[in-house]
Amino acid sequence: MIYVERKWCSMEDKRMNISLTEDDDNKNEEIKAVSLLELKPFAEQPFKVLIDEDMNELVESIQQSGVLSPIIARPHKDGGYEILSGHRRVKACELAGIKEVPVIIKNIDDDTATILLVDSNLQRENILPSEKAYAYQMKLAAMKRKAGRPTKENHVQIGHNLTEKTSREEFSKEIGESPTQVQRYIRLTNLIDPILDMVDNKQIAMNAAVEISYLGSKEQFDVLKTIESEETSPTIEQAKKLHRFSADGQLNDSVILSIMQEHKSNKVKITLKEDRLRKYFPKAFTVQQMEEVIDKLLANWARKRNEPER
Repeated sequence: MIYVERKWCSMEDKRMNISLTEDDDNKNEEIKAVSLLELKPFAEQPFKVLIDEDMNELVESIQQSGVLSPIIARPHKDGGYEILSGHRRVKACELAGIKEVPVIIKNIDDDTATILLVDSNLQRENILPSEKAYAYQMKLAAMKRKAGRPTKENHVQIGHNLTEKTSREEFSKEIGESPTQVQRYIRLTNLIDPILDMVDNKQIAMNAAVEISYLGSKEQFDVLKTIESEETSPTIEQAKKLHRFSADGQLNDSVILSIMQEHKSNKVKITLKEDRLRKYFPKAFTVQQMEEVIDKLLANWARKRNEPER
């Protein structure tokens, strides 16, 4: 973790020494003003840079206050610098017409760079399932490689550098997810892109997507065709059936269609968060009293909706 003690003051200053504190060492590092043209995205960057409302707000913020948090990058093998943290800020600067950004240059290896990239982006509020899937896969692989490299004190080529914990257990602890949930996200990397996009767009539930991830690519495309033709998405039960038939080598177009045409429950489940409801009711109201009011309001709404127009 890095703590910047002095903010970036001026884009006209080409170089500025600042005091940075690192967990493992205290030393001075240098921030350089780097042209956007010299910055390149991280190879296999798993996080999407979307031009959405959040990006528009970031652009506006940078136009008003500048880049308050430096980009982190490392020298690129082909010249220039590879972004480790700050892909969205770099895009926002491009949209804002800013030509240079403050950059902390780090000379680190591929695995350390991957871990830094993932850690810095997992702090964001809204992360898509596909982003988590590939980010988890990348960081876990990097951790395993680093754990497998013997230190001077440990010449045995096995992953014992993580102090009695496997890489997955340590990784799960770091991100606050169970090892099972981590594996479920990583399973999503086995989905074809169109189905993974449907998971991101909440057209397919994650539980169902995990089951579909065990199907081969051709089978997944066949499922996708049926999803589109039937204008539906598989439930978890249907996805499990698809998985079972695939494992038995019996999944074909007709079986997929039959499973996808199975009757689905018409039950509607709506969940309203308590904090969202509380702002409309007196503090003393119980849950039962709130339910009674909501029921009356809905009944009144339905009655007015069915009244003939005058």
